[in-house]
Amino acid sequence: MSETPSKFSEDQIEAGRLLFARPFVFTKGCVRIADLPPSDRLEIAFAGRSNVGKSSLINALTGTTGLARTSNTPGRTQELNIFESQHADLRIVDMPGYGFAKAPEEKVKQWTKLIHQYLTGRPNLRRVYVLIDGRHGPNANDMSVMNELDKAAVSYQVVITKADKPNKAELDDAIKKTRDTIKKRPAAHPELILTSSETKFGMEQLRAEIRQLLEQ
Repeated sequence: MSETPSKFSEDQIEAGRLLFARPFVFTKGCVRIADLPPSDRLEIAFAGRSNVGKSSLINALTGTTGLARTSNTPGRTQELNIFESQHADLRIVDMPGYGFAKAPEEKVKQWTKLIHQYLTGRPNLRRVYVLIDGRHGPNANDMSVMNELDKAAVSYQVVITKADKPNKAELDDAIKKTRDTIKKRPAAHPELILTSSETKFGMEQLRAEIRQLLEQ
């Protein structure tokens, strides 16, 4: 796995580093839309199927080990978990994992409704980062979420997780499948971000991408 050339300047990379060098704190977990904090700052959200590595990615992004709870048990995140920067007008939302068939049916329905309401009704949601497992590429659940984001005209960008796990041929195949999936989608950002939470690969690019959103 080799580093791809960055579209960002050294100054932009440094600005992204500084944004996430300052503390983020967990503020609350929301099981209803009414529980969400005011729409008073820019929000980004992380979405992905269960066990894709959302919590690990958020911890790597923010340079912490326990900001977002990680678990080997799929479906651990059952709320909209809210994290806020202490020095910038930025909020991170960790969404419940989708596509975990072993969860109780009623619980899955609640998560699905919560995700739908959040994605389609949050005015300050600037971008959703859709996480795709680098070992597999997108599946039907991923494409269903992308369909919803396209319909709601919510900007999203795909982040490939666990890019250090597959061999080169497997990773290249997952990347090709992902690019083929998003190339004609109206709300999809055209560039993929490859990451590894273990090696911190791709974190500079992701931080700079988020920092750029604050400037727009």
